[in-house]
Amino acid sequence: MILRPWVISSCALLANVWAVQGAAQAAARDSTADSLRTRLAPITVLARGSDRTTINVPLAITVIDREDLHRTRGYGLDEALSHVPGVLAQSRSGASDVRIVIRGFGARGAGDRSNAGTSRGIRVLLDGFPETEPDGRTSFDGIDLGAAERIDVVRSNASALWGNAAGGVVAVSTVPTFANSGMSAELATGSYGLSRTVLRAGTDVGAGRVFSSFTNTTLDGYRVSSGARRGLLNLGYTASLGDGTDLGVFAMGSNSQFSIPGPLTRAQAEADPEQANATYASRRERRYNRLGRLGASVSHRFGGSNEVGGMLYVNPKYLQRSERGTFRDFTRYHTGGNVTYQNRSTLSPSVRSRLLAGTDVAYQDGAILFYSLTADAERGTTLRDNKREGAANFGAFVSEELDLGDRWTASLGARYDDIRYIARSFITPQLNDQRSFSRLTPKVGVTFRASPVHTFYANLGGGVEAPAGNETDPAATFGQDTIVGINPLLDPIRSTTMEVGTKQIVVRGNGWLRQVSYDIAAYQTNVQNEIVPYRGGRFYFSAGEARRRGLEFGVDARGGGGVILETALTFSDNTYQRYVVDSVHYDPAKAGRFADYSGNKVVGVPDVFGSLTLGLAPPALRGLAVRFVTQGFGKYFADDANAVTVPGYAIVGTTVSLDRPIALGGGIGLRGFVAINNLGDRSYIASAFLNPDVVNNVPVAFEPGLRRNVVISFSLSRTN
Repeated sequence: MILRPWVISSCALLANVWAVQGAAQAAARDSTADSLRTRLAPITVLARGSDRTTINVPLAITVIDREDLHRTRGYGLDEALSHVPGVLAQSRSGASDVRIVIRGFGARGAGDRSNAGTSRGIRVLLDGFPETEPDGRTSFDGIDLGAAERIDVVRSNASALWGNAAGGVVAVSTVPTFANSGMSAELATGSYGLSRTVLRAGTDVGAGRVFSSFTNTTLDGYRVSSGARRGLLNLGYTASLGDGTDLGVFAMGSNSQFSIPGPLTRAQAEADPEQANATYASRRERRYNRLGRLGASVSHRFGGSNEVGGMLYVNPKYLQRSERGTFRDFTRYHTGGNVTYQNRSTLSPSVRSRLLAGTDVAYQDGAILFYSLTADAERGTTLRDNKREGAANFGAFVSEELDLGDRWTASLGARYDDIRYIARSFITPQLNDQRSFSRLTPKVGVTFRASPVHTFYANLGGGVEAPAGNETDPAATFGQDTIVGINPLLDPIRSTTMEVGTKQIVVRGNGWLRQVSYDIAAYQTNVQNEIVPYRGGRFYFSAGEARRRGLEFGVDARGGGGVILETALTFSDNTYQRYVVDSVHYDPAKAGRFADYSGNKVVGVPDVFGSLTLGLAPPALRGLAVRFVTQGFGKYFADDANAVTVPGYAIVGTTVSLDRPIALGGGIGLRGFVAINNLGDRSYIASAFLNPDVVNNVPVAFEPGLRRNVVISFSLSRTN
């Protein structure tokens, strides 16, 4: 039953592709359509200063603009990314604690330990500055869809440009695109105690632009012990200073707290999905994160064809956690920057060159204090551990793009990364350790332009991902290991990806099918040293070799009468090719025996998932639109033995919205929406702990998803 909607939508997608063939010239004649401008906008941030557009880059890229971010609760990235092919995005408890997987990268970012509220394997940027820490972890405290103006998603492996943990890239921009001064205020309320305020403002100041946003969200939560709150402030200033110099200054501050309800057994999830794990509830497991960032970027063009750029940032953090029977204080600082050089030149009448070279540095360090936990789950007076965790990244990269005539572009690049970890214990100094991972990552690609709005591409490249900080902890196999502070059995993930794809934008202008854009991508990634979690994420091991293969479809179609069709489908096969593990890690009594999981499915990734949106926005109704969205996920396994199955599901939601403001006079416009999510009030499993704890022979793995919930939002905006 779950697969049927995706079979139907696949047929619709193929019919659309067939129907629009041969119409590319019509698109070239009509470049004024809003969606056409979005899809042909330069991907400046992701291409690191390149003026290439998404359709001309040999990578799978999806752009999400401001209008697509409207009509959502806006709290978690899953609301935007769940409609991108190749991206698995699930909210673990309904707030900002989101599980993101791009083509299998990031699958292990679920479970116990510091996995709550963070992601793995995916590089996240905010206004060009890394939210991803040097060890590859990303928290989402600084990301809010209410502050976002645009999100660019690179689904292709981007390690050759971005280095560690760049199996995919999510770049969020808060820089407004307004032409004049403006401000807006949005108020939203909804089920399970949702209350949300979003304030945005911006104005031109001389040759620059000042802008700001403030979001404040509280949520009681669907499950017991799943409440959350977050206040987020963004400030920015961008300016062209003349003589080819551009400046950007950005500041961000976040105060975020969320509780963690924990996993349930399958029987518990079916009987009472609102309950919390009893142990998690008794400890009031939670995260309280306070952090900020101040950063500046500058670029200067000279000599007509050269450009240099640089960026610096500092990101202080104060984090508190109730976790696994201890109260933990983290005081960290994350700082870094980069320098880039670009040259554009004409080598011959038919060959044009774009050279990009640069270097990145990032460093994070700080103290961690482990205290006892009182009976009411507050910080106790007994200091149990006092340690330091440091991580440093150095990367150098070079990329060359050659336009060979008007139809062909070839690209070649490489990056060298050195990732270092430092572990120091001030109570148990024999654990002190440090370790370095290094990797040279190549990339080659080719693009063929069948027309200005229709391209085919292929690429071959490598990837690198070092284990994240908490993943480097040694395994307490027998409960008394005191070897070193960094797991000696871990190696960096090395991957090689082959990808082919095609993208096209078609505007017919009239008829039943007026505008279509689509992209199709197929890939295979061979992975060595796949890192997998054990015992719900308490420790990690490198697990031999894996193979990931996938086929992705994305379609956005607009028809006569305001008909809307959007489809994002992913079919994948993720398999361990070679994987043998010592059974002692499951049962000490079995030390010396081995389990062979070669041929099993990779944990945490379904074979099929996607979304289908059907909508109607008649022009006569002046911006009033109704949409029905179906999201579906196939089943997957939560353990390497493939004995614990997480059931698939499909849920439907509907939204009625005012997509164009109603003029109230004085330059003030009113818009809003009403959304009903999970319209059928289905009970389903939104996420699962991987290789979970087994209590009395029963796996404790399952995290129930939100039942039916309603969101009502109104906003007022004013432009001069």
